[in-house]
Amino acid sequence: MKSFSLSRIVAAIRDLHDGLRQSELWITLGWHDIRQRYRRSVVGPFWITISMAMMIAGLGYMSAGILNQRGDDALPYISAGIIVFFFISSLINEGCNVFIETSRSILQIKSPFSIYVYQVVWRNLLIFLHNITIYGVVAVIYRLNPGFTAFLAIFGVLAIIINGFFLTFMLGGLGARFRDVPLICTNLMQVAFFLSPVFWRATQAQHPLFFQLNPFYYFLESVRLPLMGVVPPLTIWIVIAVITCTNAIVSILFFARVRARIPYWL
Repeated sequence: MKSFSLSRIVAAIRDLHDGLRQSELWITLGWHDIRQRYRRSVVGPFWITISMAMMIAGLGYMSAGILNQRGDDALPYISAGIIVFFFISSLINEGCNVFIETSRSILQIKSPFSIYVYQVVWRNLLIFLHNITIYGVVAVIYRLNPGFTAFLAIFGVLAIIINGFFLTFMLGGLGARFRDVPLICTNLMQVAFFLSPVFWRATQAQHPLFFQLNPFYYFLESVRLPLMGVVPPLTIWIVIAVITCTNAIVSILFFARVRARIPYWL
């Protein structure tokens, strides 16, 4: 049988469709994951927001004390950057383990693999919605009013969700086959945090290629610029569209190739 036969590709796309139809299941599982993680905790899921707020406050203090940046300018920029990057990073890191962590269900229950991918994306979207409230508080404190431009951030969030969804199929398959992949991705994302304009600005780079070759830059700015009241340039949307199309095609082809082998790797 050919590695990329039409029947395999159709089966992979049908898997995505069947998983989407079972939305009630993965929505419930996503909520359950968060409740289970903070079970018997006093604050509960709000620990997610508290942890993020502490990190933003620490980096904001550092930028004012060491980088000599004004708090009213730096803190909204840093808070939006950290929240968006954490969203991207969580999708990638958890995407690597999606089939490993759900191996018991995969081996015992015959269901579409995409259910577990939808579950990861939904769970991280919930956490992102928790965290984005921090930016709202920061914006109110520093009297930042982005106006209707802020609604453009929804398109950036959708772009991150779509790319995270398709990338999870590829990273999840690789992670199931090669158990070093999740560890490699975790370390790469730590490096990417410092190489991406999360708490520093693209204008501070010595050469534009330093951030232009970084795909995280475009997704960060597609959400952060509207939140700061700035309309993202057309270049950002064009690059995101190209990345999304490439990511979707490559990930579906990869998933079609490895889909039948995933249970044997678990």
